[in-house]
Amino acid sequence: MTDSSSVLGQERAAVAEASRRLGAEGLLIGTAGNVSMRVDDRVAITATGAVLAELTADQVTVVDLDGNLVAGTLAPTSELDLHLGVYRRYGTGAVVHTHAPMATALSCVLDELPCIHYQLLTLGGSVRVAPYATFGTPELAESVLTALEGRSAALLASHGALTHAPTLDKAVEHALLLEWACGVYQHAAALGKPRVLDERQQRAVIEAALARNYGTTHPVPPVQEGNR
Repeated sequence: MTDSSSVLGQERAAVAEASRRLGAEGLLIGTAGNVSMRVDDRVAITATGAVLAELTADQVTVVDLDGNLVAGTLAPTSELDLHLGVYRRYGTGAVVHTHAPMATALSCVLDELPCIHYQLLTLGGSVRVAPYATFGTPELAESVLTALEGRSAALLASHGALTHAPTLDKAVEHALLLEWACGVYQHAAALGKPRVLDERQQRAVIEAALARNYGTTHPVPPVQEGNR
């Protein structure tokens, strides 16, 4: 008989570690929020009611893409259907849902976070705000899935934020980037009307990033003797 703790053991540990990091960064408060990671047709996901900043691997449950329990002793998060919906529709590798302070604050007043900084293009550009629906409901899941079309992030009205990516590390990075961008917008709006990058400016950033392989390190070519 297979020990349930060995099913996606490394992935469960990774989800717990990501939750603790997000808690340390202030994006996950208490039991509010959830993190998951997909491997083929299995999903390692945080348990409902767990304190995320202190999460351990045994507080991460494994389910299949229909939500059936595969491993673990705790019930998965109440937002399980939201996570599974993202996996089914977008074929992504990890999902992070937070109640991060700045993202949540802006979700209470905006219909969309505009592209005020070129780094938001990492998330697809402007970030839509999904209309409010009660947590854990099919209505919320569908609302967020629609807002994510062509994007790696969405805000949930009067609720929080969600990011997804091919890897768990990247989904966490997206969550941190989104919270930073929300903070920048809040500070800019306090000073005046924030400028927004138009389509031409956004295209220019994308072209420059591709040409320069932006976001990766580049070794310096060795100096030739004749050029010393």
